[in-house]
Formats: sequence, C-alpha cells, structure tokens
Amino acid sequence: MIASPLPDLVGRHRECEALDDLLVGLREDGSRVLVIRGEAGIGKTVLLEYLAAQASRTKVTRAQGIEADMELPYASLHQLCAPFLDELDDLPAPQRGALRVAFGMAAGDPPDRFLVGLAVLTLLTRASEARPVLVLIDDAQWLDQVSLQTLEFVARRLLAEAVAMVFAVRDPEGQDALTGLPALRIGGLDATAAGELLETAVGGRLEKRIRDRFVAEMHGNPLALLEFSRGRSAAELAYGLDSSGHPIAQGPVASRIERDFAQRLGALPEATRTLLLIAAAEPVGDARLLARAAAMLKITPFAAPAKVAGLIELGESIRFRHPLVRSAVYHQAAPEARRSVHRALAAATDPVLDPDRRAWHAAQAADGPDEEVAAGLERAADRARQRGGIAAEAVLLERAAEVTPDRRPRGRRALAAAEAHFSAAAPDRATELATVAELCPLSPLDRARLARLRARILFARSRSDEAAPLLLDAAAQFTAAGSPLARETYLEAISATIFAGRVHGPAGARAAAIAARASGAPPSGSGAADLLLDGVAALLTDGYETGVPALRGALELLATEELLTREATVRWLLLVPVALEAFIHYAWDLHAWDTLSNRAVRLARDIGALGALPPALIYAGGVHIHYGDFAEADRMIDEADALAAATGHAPHKYATLVLAAWRGEADVASGIIEEARQRADQRGEVSLLGAMGYIQGVLYNGLARYEEALEAARTGIEHDGFNFVGLSLIEHIEAATRCGELDQARSSLARLVDLTRAADSGWAGGATARSQALLADGEEADGLYRAAIVEFERGGVTVEVARSHLLYGEWLRRTHQRSLAREHLRKAHEMFDGMRAHAFAERARRELLATGEHVRTRESAVTSALTPQESQVATLAADGMTNAKIGAELFISPHTVEWHLRKVYTKLGINSRRALPGALASAPPTGRDDEGLVRAG
Repeated sequence: MIASPLPDLVGRHRECEALDDLLVGLREDGSRVLVIRGEAGIGKTVLLEYLAAQASRTKVTRAQGIEADMELPYASLHQLCAPFLDELDDLPAPQRGALRVAFGMAAGDPPDRFLVGLAVLTLLTRASEARPVLVLIDDAQWLDQVSLQTLEFVARRLLAEAVAMVFAVRDPEGQDALTGLPALRIGGLDATAAGELLETAVGGRLEKRIRDRFVAEMHGNPLALLEFSRGRSAAELAYGLDSSGHPIAQGPVASRIERDFAQRLGALPEATRTLLLIAAAEPVGDARLLARAAAMLKITPFAAPAKVAGLIELGESIRFRHPLVRSAVYHQAAPEARRSVHRALAAATDPVLDPDRRAWHAAQAADGPDEEVAAGLERAADRARQRGGIAAEAVLLERAAEVTPDRRPRGRRALAAAEAHFSAAAPDRATELATVAELCPLSPLDRARLARLRARILFARSRSDEAAPLLLDAAAQFTAAGSPLARETYLEAISATIFAGRVHGPAGARAAAIAARASGAPPSGSGAADLLLDGVAALLTDGYETGVPALRGALELLATEELLTREATVRWLLLVPVALEAFIHYAWDLHAWDTLSNRAVRLARDIGALGALPPALIYAGGVHIHYGDFAEADRMIDEADALAAATGHAPHKYATLVLAAWRGEADVASGIIEEARQRADQRGEVSLLGAMGYIQGVLYNGLARYEEALEAARTGIEHDGFNFVGLSLIEHIEAATRCGELDQARSSLARLVDLTRAADSGWAGGATARSQALLADGEEADGLYRAAIVEFERGGVTVEVARSHLLYGEWLRRTHQRSLAREHLRKAHEMFDGMRAHAFAERARRELLATGEHVRTRESAVTSALTPQESQVATLAADGMTNAKIGAELFISPHTVEWHLRKVYTKLGINSRRALPGALASAPPTGRDDEGLVRAG
C-alpha cells in the first residue's frame, strides 16, 4: 500500500484499460468483480487508487487488511459497511439482526455468516439505488477470516446490482484466497517502462548500461525501483547494489525491500523508533490510543524523522507507506521492546469499550504464563463466538491456552480451541491442539469431547469406517459422565457408518446400533432425536418388522417439534439426513421424505444456514424427481449448486445424476459417475458405490442397455450399505429379466420382498408388485402390473406410475394384446414426454410404433424456456411475494430479482406481475432445450 499521491501509471496501460472497462460496465449494466493479484510492491494499491480517482458519480467504500496476529471478527466488514449503517433499519428483520450482532451492536444468537453476507449484499444494493457503489478491498489476504469469507460470498452473489467489488491480494501469501473469481494478474514492468520510472525517480537520464542492470536486479518491481534508487546518485547505481556496499542484494524482492526499510530504521532516534513500534503493534491506528501509549512509555511523539526517511506519512494518525514498513518495524524490534509496547497499549485501551483488543495486547505483553491474561482471552473468545467469529474464537482460545499456567485449565482451553478450529475448517490446527489437550488432565466430560473431536476430524478427512469406533468410545464416555451428548453421539456414530456405507462388521452400523441400545444413555433433550435413535437402532438390530414401525414413531416429532433456539435448529438440521435415509430406503415413504426435506429447506432459510441449505434442497429435489416434476427438481438443484458455489462448497452431484439418469442423459452422467467412483475408492465411501449402482441401473434400463444396467445394479445390491440396496434391487430385477438371467432376478426379488414387507407404503407395494409381475405369466402378471400402478399412485411416486404403464404395455404387446398395450404405452409416453424423461419416453415410442400407432414427436427446443432460477423467481412473484421477500428467500438481492423478472416477462410475452400466473401455467418446462426424443444406444 503506497499511500503517497497517485503517480503517473507508467507501463500500466493494459491494467488501466481493464479498470476503465470495469467502471463502464458498472455504470451501464451492473455488477462487476475483480481480484488484482501480484507480489508486494508490484503496484496493486496504486491501481486501486487509480480506480477510485476515475470513479466519478460513484460511491466508493473501502476496507484495508492489515498484517497482525490479532483476529477481531467482522472488523474489516464493519469498516467497509460503516458509510451505509444509517440504512440498517430498512433491512429485512433477520438480516438486520444478524448484522447488528456481527458488528457488536446488539446481543443475540451467533449469526450465520452467510446471512450476514446477504445483509451486506442488501445494504450495498440499497446504497446503489442512488448511485453505483465501488467497493475497494486492499490487502484482502489480511482481512479477518470471517470478513473475507463474507465478502467472497457477496462477490459470488452479485448479478444485476450497480455494485462493483475489487480486491487486491498479495501473492504468494494470498494465493488461496478468492480463487475462482475474475482476476487481473500484475507482473513487473517491462524494461522500457521500468527504466522510465527509474529515471523519473532519480531526476535525470541514466546511462543505458546502468539503467538496465538496476532494472534487471529489481525485476521490474515499481516499489523496489523507487525505494532502492531513493537518495542514490547515478554513480551509486552504476554497479548495482553489491558494489555500493548495500546489504540488500540477495533474496526475493519483497524481502530485500523490507530489509532496506529496516536499515533506514536504524538511523532514526530511539523515541521515533518506539513511536513507530507502537503504531505497528496497534493495527487500527487510533491516534488517541497511540498518544496515550506513548505517554505511558514516557516518550514524546516525534515522527518527523521517519517521514523524512520515507517510511511513513503523517495525517490524523501515523500511516506506513507500505505494509512492508510495518513488518520491518515490528520484526526488527527486540522481543522485550515489543512486549513493552503491547503492555502500554493494553493499559491505554478502554476495558469497557474495547475489552477484546485490551485482552490481546495483554497477551502479547506477557513474558510467561498468566492466568489473568488467559481468562481475559477466554472471555474475548466467548464474545467472538457470540458474534459468529469462529476463526477469531479459535485464535483467542489458542493464545489463552498458551499463557495458562495450570495444566487442567490449559487442557480445557486447548480442547475448546481445537473444537473451534475444526468448526472453522482448520482440521490440521485442530489436531495439533487436540494433542496439547490430551497431554493435560481433563475431566471425564472433556475426555469424551476430545474423543468425539478426533473422530470428527478423521471422518471429515476420509469417510472410512475408522471414525465409528472412536465415536462409539466417545458416546460411552458421555454416557458414563451422564451427559445428554451421549445419545446424539451414538446417532452420529451410526450416521458415520451409514455414509461410509458399512452395515455389518465390528465397525458397521449394526454394531453401533447394538452399542447404543445397550448403553443406557440419558435423554438428549430432544424428543425427536431420541425417537430417531431408537427407530434406527431397532431397524438395524431387530430387523424391518420392528424397526420400521419404531421409525414411524419418530416422524411426527421430527416434523413438528418446536425448535426454540438457533442451536436447536442447527442440531435438527444435522440429524435430518439420517432420518431421511431411513425413511427413503426402509420405510419407502415419499410423504415423509417430502415433509422432512421441505422442513429442512424452510428451517435453513429461516436461520440463514446456507451451509445446510444446499443438501436440504438436494433432498427436496429428489422428492420432485419421484413426483415426476423434473422442472421443480431442476430449480432446486440449480439453487443448491449456486449456493454451494457462493459459499465455497463442492456442488452436490447426487440429484443431478438421478435427474440425468431419468432423462437418459448418459453424456451428462458418465463423467460425474466416474469421478464419484474414484472418490468412493479414495475416501472409503462405500455408500457412493450403492448410489452409483442405482443411478446407472435407471440410466441403462431407460436406454434399453440391459446388460450394462444388470452389471451396474449388481454393484448397488452387493455393497454392504445402509442405503440404495432396495432401489438397486428394482433395477437389477428389470435388467435381469430382460437379459434372461431369471435366477438372478428371483434372488433379488426375494430380497426386495423381505426389505419392503414392513413398509406398508404405496411405494413399497408398487415396487414389489411390479417386480413380481416381471417374473410372472398370464393373469397373475396382469393382476400384478395393475396392482403396481394402483400402489405407486397411492404412494405418489409418479415416475414409477409411468414406468409401470410402460412395462405393463410392453408385456401386453408381447402377449399380443395390442389394443390394451396401446392404452398403457400411450399413457407412459405422455407422462414421460411431459416430464422430459427422454429415454423412457423413447422406449414407449418404439413400443407404440411396434403396435402400429403413429407417434408425434414433441416439437424441438423451446428457446424461450425459463432457466431454473427465472422459474423460481417467477413462481414466487406469481404467489404475491415482493422483490425484497423473494430476495430474502433465495439469498439474492431485490435488484437481481427484478433483473430475472424482466427476462421472464420478455420470454413469456407479458409486461406485468398480474399476468404471471396465467403465463406460467402455459409456459414450457424449465431447464434444457429439448432436441427431440433420445434414441436408445
């Protein structure tokens, strides 16, 4: 950061043109995002200054990252939003509350950082209604972590707003920050431009040989060219830095510049050096605080020599000319000098108005263990947690553990720090602190927490079944300690085995369930969680006849239990995947799947839990696939993918694959399936193998590639998994009968009958009846096909209703009942064609042609089809929701809502909201342009 007046930007024409284009785009058609990357001194800040200078008729707001060990949550975000806080009361209540808690303006439940991000997006959007907003973030790699994550989320959600965000990031320190956003990489100046800048700095022309050698030594780095030529004559530059006796001749350019700054410090008066050290140790730069600290150290503020040396600029406070100056000042000081300065800053900091900063300075001043300091840091960590700053909480607790004199509280604080680091997605640091905690005396409850943490870290790194025994051990310890966490941990252990894919064996789900039932663990405090554990445990230990009814006993509470706090809601969202897997694969209950997944979506939206919302949307999308509403499933998958991208998570591919399978899109599915298989092998996720077996079974049965379907489905039924066995059995039976492998089909049918007997649902009844029909003849087969259609209709499983009409029609044609065959094949074709289940529709079309019926192919491609998000916005608008409410629902800004609606109006040929309901009723499906019916391969 060069804070000097903006120079002519020599050699930066390309970069300036890119920034000019960004401003033009901002003024003409909305949002822009750019990350300027380059090494220290390369000119990133000067380009930000250029951008600000060119931004006429634009509101400019800034945030500045500062290299410091201190982590104050949302500090940088607060700095950036300060000009707009007068508009805070106009935000929707959940967003307003989240931002007020994050900024320490109110007390409340710790806010989800993505809800804070949505609040910032709305705040910037409102500000841009008067004039475009330009957000400049310098040294983004040094922002507090939660501020950086929040601003990244905002940047990824910008679409139609008059807001531009430009980040400057120093590499290599920030090479992992803001990846995937549009970037402008800044390199060194070319030889001509660097020579021109050098001659400007020395005030005259240099001999070409001298100029070229010096430029080559500086690698075209503008700061290096300016600083190393500072105060040096042409003669001193003639033979480079080596010949001038300069010690800064080796190493990376940034390190050489920092050493040059450090050398200048040595010539300053001691009082000036101490004043600079105070400024370097206190990153906020509060002038009154610096003055109070200086007075406590009995020094007179005298900064002029540092200004003359080109190290600082004087204004309302001391400003370092570049972050490397701050770094040089702080790191060249003796440890005792640094502690002395921090001690003064701690004493000068108001303990009521700024207790966290005071606690941090006191910790940096400590030259050994100090319980009072550790307790202050622990209180600061609790305040950080209450504001949603998990990363700051982790750092503060870690430092608290370091300065704790007694081993018992040191272990407790180290464990808390490890848990916070794990929650902040830093498993390596969590592991290190867990080891520190393990070496200290811990209470039985803390020993159990430590065991659970180690299991969670292991499971996060690899979905293998090695985590389950550790979780069971932790659950047993919780039980012995009488903790309500015991039953929750048993359920977590079973969940780990389910998603690792093991049912049997010493580390399988059944062993975990047996341990849970034998434990005598106390109630967890959640009736729904306790009933779910009882149901899943009964399912795994007593079998389907006992387990499924027990599981159903949990449904009502899972669907209706009142959740009074955000923490209770988060815990419910964590347990619902286990419930869904059980209700889908053992109760065969589409209604329960619908009820629980939609409640998960609603709860995640209500509390702004954007980490939990994408998987909830994927589960809900799966329901709509089975309802035959592929358009609605598309909308949910699209939203889940967009949110996953905005929050830095990997997209959830399962629903995309299932939808591609039902559509017969082998080209879409194949690459993802191969990637999933590799992941299953690498991470030990056996459940993925079951999922891929089922998905490929649907895909290849639809395409009438029955041998491939048989092989794929066999994988799904042979894996030792909790889920997907039943669904894979359905595919295996159909493929086996088509391939003439009747013994295989009968064996799978016996397993399917056993698996569905206790379910008593339309889905289970339909699956069993149709599979039996495939192996039956005559009137028996006829009756079973008809029963399957009735049962699937009762269960609401529309895709299977259509498929049953298809299979029944195929059987009728082969038994020479052409007239009745046409009736069912026509129904199947109409249903599949309407869903855009192309491969199954093509199967029905071919069968109809074989009966002698002419089949009209759906007209190709509707270029005006709405995208999934356009359809979602339009549907909510048609329901009467305002733009602001739609934006809050979908985590986008009202401007983006309006932008989508304008496109919807154009595509539907309407011009008002009032026309939306009727237009949507006749609109083509969302998603993809159709290219006619897929032909089986």
